[in-house]
Amino acid sequence: MIQAKKMGFDYIRRDEEGNVEEIQRALDDINIEIKAGDFVAVLGKNGSGKSTFSKHLNALLMPTDGTLYVDGMDTSKQELVWKVRQNTGMVFQNPDNQIVSNIVEEDVGFGPENLGIPTEEIWKRVEESLSAVDMLAYRKESPNRLSGGQKQRVAIASVMAMHTKCIVFDEATAMLDPIGRKEVLETAHRLNKEENITVIWITHYMEEVVDADYIYLIDEGKVALEGTPRQVFTDVEQIRRYGLDVPQVTELAYVLRQEGMRLPPVVLTEEELIRCLEKEL
Repeated sequence: MIQAKKMGFDYIRRDEEGNVEEIQRALDDINIEIKAGDFVAVLGKNGSGKSTFSKHLNALLMPTDGTLYVDGMDTSKQELVWKVRQNTGMVFQNPDNQIVSNIVEEDVGFGPENLGIPTEEIWKRVEESLSAVDMLAYRKESPNRLSGGQKQRVAIASVMAMHTKCIVFDEATAMLDPIGRKEVLETAHRLNKEENITVIWITHYMEEVVDADYIYLIDEGKVALEGTPRQVFTDVEQIRRYGLDVPQVTELAYVLRQEGMRLPPVVLTEEELIRCLEKEL
């Protein structure tokens, strides 16, 4: 679904005359492959380059060098940009920035309407998309009356109604309370498993990625680590050197191992830790 080959990106600042004042390398030699139907997490501290990478997936930014393919399409080719955006939808931090209508169902139908989809098909997509995110009962509500988590689920439905193959969640839970975060994460996993939608989850919340198929950790614009969650979180001290924490249960298991308890090299869930402690005790 996604293939980045030696991809790099520079932010260029110019003066009033258009002369280059500063070039900041944001991404450098990025090589990433994401299969269709996978749930892939991209981690990194603030300023690491992970959000810059996410904006390339929807052709909001284009590589300075190297190549990025989305569903086989080169995102740097201007004539393919619209098709790329039809295949890859974005859900951003603030759901209010993606809401354009005063009624939920109208907001979800806005994208397909702009594509010229027939009215009957639009309403079919609206119903299907709202059902998929458990928001059909709110179709006649004003988005302003919804909670943060509900607004994000409406934003997800709006992307789904475009019939995208891939959804990029760019720190989509950063502004939500714990309940809202759980709602949105569960929705993303359900869409991935039941609808076979490729999910790319950009975050710095470690607890959100323990069930991902694969993880890429970006640091200073480069892929610093990659692997399954169990592989990536094995070295707690290494994760800390990249300015990140590990999931709390992984941290607890790490401390207990330091104290001499015989636990596996990495523990990812509370249930797993409980089973290990029952055996040990």
